Amino acid sequence: MRDSTIARNYAETLLELARRANDLEGWGKMIMDVAAALEADESLRIFLETPRISAEAKNEILAKAFQDRMPRLFVRYLQTVVKNRRQRLISEIAEEYRNLLDAVEGRVHAQVTVAREAGDAEHKLIAKELSRVLGKTVIPHLTVNPAILGGLVVRVGDEVMDGSVRRRLSKLRNTLVHGPR
Repeated sequence: MRDSTIARNYAETLLELARRANDLEGWGKMIMDVAAALEADESLRIFLETPRISAEAKNEILAKAFQDRMPRLFVRYLQTVVKNRRQRLISEIAEEYRNLLDAVEGRVHAQVTVAREAGDAEHKLIAKELSRVLGKTVIPHLTVNPAILGGLVVRVGDEVMDGSVRRRLSKLRNTLVHGPR
């Protein structure tokens, strides 16, 4: 099985546990925090990934470290991940969980390219208009590319909506050179 499929299966299990606990966002934050800790602390990552330390020893330390900070069921979930030697997939599991949670809550992430830096008001307006057009809550991730001259280029999954001034000028040039089609 590919790692992404395995990570998705673990994320689906985590989502079901979070539903039972009635805390989808909280459990998402917890798995994201664990993934961030593994990314930030190389010694923690090495400790969890080394085969020289038994899963039981790792799980004992996890239980002590998280017993007062996280629900017991979440800690048991992490221990199962470690017992099944999937701890190196925790970051992917966290990402898959975020994707599943977005789907459940009707959110999509859009890569939005703008010609110049956008302020808070423009950022909110872009999110509002894209949400209206797509019929879902859109979380825009803005990047600046002055080459588009103006307007927006929006990518949601595989779909690209190019409303850039550069594209409009290119279409106008083609119409003037080749005539209307």
